[in-house]
Amino acid sequence: MTLPARRGRRRMARLGLNLTSMIDVVFLLLVYFMAVTEFKPGEEVYRLDLPQRGRTADPFELPLDPIRITVTSVATGDYVLHLAGPPGAGPRPATFRQLVRFLSGNLRRDRAAGGLFEADHPIIIEPTGRTSWAHAMGAFNAAVRARYTNITFASP
Repeated sequence: MTLPARRGRRRMARLGLNLTSMIDVVFLLLVYFMAVTEFKPGEEVYRLDLPQRGRTADPFELPLDPIRITVTSVATGDYVLHLAGPPGAGPRPATFRQLVRFLSGNLRRDRAAGGLFEADHPIIIEPTGRTSWAHAMGAFNAAVRARYTNITFASP
């Protein structure tokens, strides 16, 4: 028996791209970039205080030099306060109780009342290397009891 000869055309394989995996990758990238991207406005708003026209500075206004309270612990377990600030503020305190009286006495409660400092006037507490934590916190608590709000510690 003889096989019939194949006639006709050869079957051509159709070439094509399988796009399924490529579409999956594109959607994964889309989801990734949507999840990771932060949408922020292009500009930031900065507060800017411009001087008012025709207004001159008050010649009697004190600069905002901070009140610096240096606290040193001594060998007897006591402490020594040294206050550096604007001159003419009165006698310098030696104890935390006197520090509270000094600071609250120089606090300006309203515009008409006398007082050197506003409640947000900067106070920096500077403990020395030998200062105990209790003495540093005593100075901090004295400033808080005097109703000041801008109190920071300096590095010893």
